[in-house]
Amino acid sequence: MTIKTTTRRGALRAFAAAGASTLAAPHIASAQANGTTWKIQTSWPGGAGLQIFKDWCATIVEKTGGELAFQPFGANDVVGDFQLYDAVKNGVLDAVNPFTIYAQGIIPAATFLTSYPLGLRNPHEFDVFYYGLGGLEIARELYKAQGMHFVGPVHHGPNIIHSKVPIRSIDDFRGRKMRLPGGMVADVFTEIGAETTVLPGSEIFPALEKGTIDVADYVGPAVNYALGFSQVTKYISMGPPGFMSVYQPVDIMDITVSQSSWDALSPAMQQFVEMETHVYSDMHHAAIQKADQEAWAKFAADGTEVTRLTQDDVELLTEVAVPIWFKYANRDKDAARVFKIQLDYMMSGSLGYVTPEQIEGLTLDL
Repeated sequence: MTIKTTTRRGALRAFAAAGASTLAAPHIASAQANGTTWKIQTSWPGGAGLQIFKDWCATIVEKTGGELAFQPFGANDVVGDFQLYDAVKNGVLDAVNPFTIYAQGIIPAATFLTSYPLGLRNPHEFDVFYYGLGGLEIARELYKAQGMHFVGPVHHGPNIIHSKVPIRSIDDFRGRKMRLPGGMVADVFTEIGAETTVLPGSEIFPALEKGTIDVADYVGPAVNYALGFSQVTKYISMGPPGFMSVYQPVDIMDITVSQSSWDALSPAMQQFVEMETHVYSDMHHAAIQKADQEAWAKFAADGTEVTRLTQDDVELLTEVAVPIWFKYANRDKDAARVFKIQLDYMMSGSLGYVTPEQIEGLTLDL
């Protein structure tokens, strides 16, 4: 499958060909009357994430001279988070901005289209995977088979762990009642002795407050502070310096579009949407990190203590995680194909996260 390379110059040249007058800022009503309006729902329920998304959507109509507009919706405004893909397929929504991991229910390989414990550890490494090593082409192939077009990844930030007790090594997770998102992450923590449970985000605070759980993973500092986690926990557990989260260091979202809505766009407008997804990813990631910096000061003022695992813990957890990676990859041929690209990258001189000794005796069903 051929992927067109999108450049700002190329997209602007295409729009300029339509005449300078089309670049004048129109009203939303003009776009609805003369162009196309996409209904697009994000997984953000509120806070900084939702506002960043809405602010970005509001720029589209002016940038396209009214040819395309985005009508934004927050989480659950039209459908629930786990109904997003059905809504895209049946035309209720034109596009979505979900957490990519949500797609694993219909596309098993999506487990490896976002971060997983001790895998790729920085946003730029996923950019290399998607835009340099063929990840985008595979993602689009898999989504197209489901009647959808994967435009591109959107960076968010790491997820972090809140705890009622200090976590200073992986041994401290043993016996702890811990909320996790399930899947591979839960398997890793179960292996080191945690008693894992799956809860929706709305139930984490009351569970911590009542003592039903001792430890909870959720998204980043800004959102978690707004949810009141500093009121019911005393500690935040993180990786070594520079490795904020050992289990989900890069929480990826994306822009996914109905295949029919995508095909209805002109080639120039498709290039524009691709370009804007890059813009949104950069803006979204930086704005979330800015909000997180402000939240750290608030946690400190509330007396929250940050504890860190050591590099030794990272190496031990990697030994636990590697066979679990292979187990998930071998559930599906496409998952194995995606994971093999990332494994080769992680074992290369560029990263060195995984050694030949760590995968000895493990095979991929390609």
